Amino acid sequence: MQIEWETELAGLLNELCATQDELFGVLTQKRCLLVAADIAGMQAMHGREQELLVRLQACHHRRGELLAQAATVGLPSDSIRSLAASLPAQRPGEVNQRVADAASRARLLRHHSLTNWVLAQRTLLHLSQLLEIIATGGRLRPTYGKAQPADSHGSLVDQAA
Repeated sequence: MQIEWETELAGLLNELCATQDELFGVLTQKRCLLVAADIAGMQAMHGREQELLVRLQACHHRRGELLAQAATVGLPSDSIRSLAASLPAQRPGEVNQRVADAASRARLLRHHSLTNWVLAQRTLLHLSQLLEIIATGGRLRPTYGKAQPADSHGSLVDQAA
């Protein structure tokens, strides 16, 4: 029974780590496409992202199944880390090291995702500022306010048009 648990955990962790590695590649490529403003390239990545999403969901589902099975036989079922630590492994430390590697990769993936999000937000802010400059005709004063009426013309929308 012990070898089966170790084998099941190793299989889950191998799939998870392989998927995480591919996700690193996707996030790196996506960051390059964001910097290059390559919209067509980002749209072309959608299929690959969906495939990785399905694989990650399958890993999550398999994790839940393993933890549920562990609970039925009296093993720790709060996390894969505690389950792996409770097993007297044939190769001590190997499964625990794989769990630690997967957790470390998950942290790095969150950092990569955050970096891409910040880059996208900065791009949106820049575009918003460009639109404001175009809409106000480059004027530094606000286009609205209580003290004085707003001008009724600008570069983007002209009242006379």
